[in-house]
Amino acid sequence: MSDLIAKTAIDRRLAGILTPVIEGLGFELVRIRLMGGKTKTLQIMAERPEGGIEVDECARILTAVSAVLDVEDPLEDAYTLEVSSPGIDRPLTRLKDFEAWEGYEAKIETTEMIDGRRRFKGVLAGVEDGEVLIEIDGPEGEPVTIGLDYEWLSDAKLVLTDELIREMLRARKAAGIIDESAFDEIETDEGSVPQED
Repeated sequence: MSDLIAKTAIDRRLAGILTPVIEGLGFELVRIRLMGGKTKTLQIMAERPEGGIEVDECARILTAVSAVLDVEDPLEDAYTLEVSSPGIDRPLTRLKDFEAWEGYEAKIETTEMIDGRRRFKGVLAGVEDGEVLIEIDGPEGEPVTIGLDYEWLSDAKLVLTDELIREMLRARKAAGIIDESAFDEIETDEGSVPQED
């Protein structure tokens, strides 16, 4: 199990218990984190293998996971269970995520220093031989593509950009998830403006 999916020992233990449950429902575990605070929160991010997840599907996962956690009882303290989608500026936790989001801006952190730095921001350029390719600004400001071994990564996520938001809305509209006819017309000082298709 990748450290990007489950960072700590308890996260990995929980992932080992819950991954079969989540996969049995037809979903994939994207990330699991037990976060501290007054009351701990167990955050689970999941999605369909082809991407996306709806609120009712999160509720199904929550019900199934809750039942397994009640039986296995891996956590001693009280906690809140939260199941959600990865969101628009999603974490990138699996090698396939870096391929799927090629062409979009991302922030990546490594466990060790590489050429004097641990943080990289640039455009994802795919995957090659277990390396995540990312186009960053070179020393002279020109774009240069570098490869970061997937095993070196400690954190990675998409950067929220207008282009990313447009793509997510386009995909949801194409999938029939967004029905523009359900929205009112936009009122302006000049009167109502019809929606564009």
